[in-house]
Amino acid sequence: MRGAGGTRELSNGASSTWLVRILSVAFIGLGILFLVAPHAGAALFGLAAPGGEASGYLPAIGLRDLAFGLYLLILSVMATRRTLGLILAATLVIPIGDIILVSVARGSDAVLNLLLHGASAAVMAAGSIWFLRTSAHDKTGGQS
Repeated sequence: MRGAGGTRELSNGASSTWLVRILSVAFIGLGILFLVAPHAGAALFGLAAPGGEASGYLPAIGLRDLAFGLYLLILSVMATRRTLGLILAATLVIPIGDIILVSVARGSDAVLNLLLHGASAAVMAAGSIWFLRTSAHDKTGGQS
């Protein structure tokens, strides 16, 4: 569908829209996991849950993932393909950073966790490329 200024918005039935919504639900779920079961979230992330005051970082990770999932859900309704592509590209900082953190802390002991973060990065990169290649490349920066 074409929006104001000729930009291509997401349509409700498009596979690209469902990709974003599935990603948003996954991140909302991860956020909730870190909030309600922080030790399980830490295990999935690939690092041992810290004790004492340091355990406050686990809900912070949950809030980060919850917020990101909500951003994606809102963007799937309101944004253009180009905007979503750029957001997914910028967000690659998160899984790449997670890979580095887990690698430094655990090395090859965390192969499954590293694969999970790598898969997250791959999906975001592929989604970003897909959205940017299929966008109208409107360079108005959100201006009409």
